[in-house]
Amino acid sequence: MTTVQPKPQTRTSAQVTASNPESSVWVSANAGTGKTHVLTDRITRLLLSGIKPERLLCLTFTKAAAAEMATRLSDRLGGWAVAGDDELSAELSALLGKPPEINALAPARRLFAESLDVPGGLK
Repeated sequence: MTTVQPKPQTRTSAQVTASNPESSVWVSANAGTGKTHVLTDRITRLLLSGIKPERLLCLTFTKAAAAEMATRLSDRLGGWAVAGDDELSAELSALLGKPPEINALAPARRLFAESLDVPGGLK
């Protein structure tokens, strides 16, 4: 049986900019345009920058949106934990808008375990 790995998702330059935790941004768009994707990217980039998962709190309008973000984040970080170097590098390049530092791969792989260790789970 062959497992098909998803390709890194393409992001627009505006999405990469909006997901940058060093920028203060306001995301407003119609349903289905990628707001949850951008917010999930932003959370991921915060975690990659060294922010501890227990320090993050995300507010959404619905429990369904919160659950969707948690699922996407868990799926992403779980995939990174087992990804090969080339696949993880490609994913990080797409997320960051530039190639990752070589020493960024190991910390990215540990994010899934770190997020599972948060008392009460991600919030």
